[in-house]
Amino acid sequence: MARRGRRLVDISQPVDAGVACWPGDTPFSSTWTAHLGDGAPVTLSAVTTSPHNGTHADAPCHFLEGGAGIGEVDPGKYVGPCRVVERIGSGALTAAEVRGWRPRRGDRILVRTRRRVDYRVFPKRFAHLTGESAGILAGAGVVLFGIDTPSVDFRDSKTMEAHRALLSGGTAILENLDLTGVETGRWRLIAPPIRYSRLDAAPVRALLERGRG
Repeated sequence: MARRGRRLVDISQPVDAGVACWPGDTPFSSTWTAHLGDGAPVTLSAVTTSPHNGTHADAPCHFLEGGAGIGEVDPGKYVGPCRVVERIGSGALTAAEVRGWRPRRGDRILVRTRRRVDYRVFPKRFAHLTGESAGILAGAGVVLFGIDTPSVDFRDSKTMEAHRALLSGGTAILENLDLTGVETGRWRLIAPPIRYSRLDAAPVRALLERGRG
């Protein structure tokens, strides 16, 4: 669940060997390459993982031929005022629902669709955008859209219309958020991705700050 500090709320999922990855993707694993307990002068580790495990940002090149890698995306998209909205349920987020949020140019919108997030279980069904609803967000000039599910598209999508609509419209994507217990309303988001030069995604440590949105 989201972790609260004095002013910050951590809305990122933990990443360890128990994290559920997308079926067929590379699971997280780690090993010690050196350890103080074994007499080494330092402790060092090595990690193997998909950049889509845990809370992460998708890059345009994930679905757009010739699109930018995550290290080329403006990090300012992931930092600034945002709104948290709620629509509980595993069905599609319809065009009517998205219009009801009254998206405007420069908005960052995070949607909670689940009361509780268990990062160890990959959901069989989860809330997602339709191509039309994603197009509304991108067309309105929304800077960033984030969701507490593994994908903005439905699980078995072959066309990935929502991803394509958002990314081609310049809307950044955050997936696998944990908005458990977070109040709806205005916040300030701090969630820049790791600067992987040309990769399709990167992990983020997503934080919300109250009173700054």
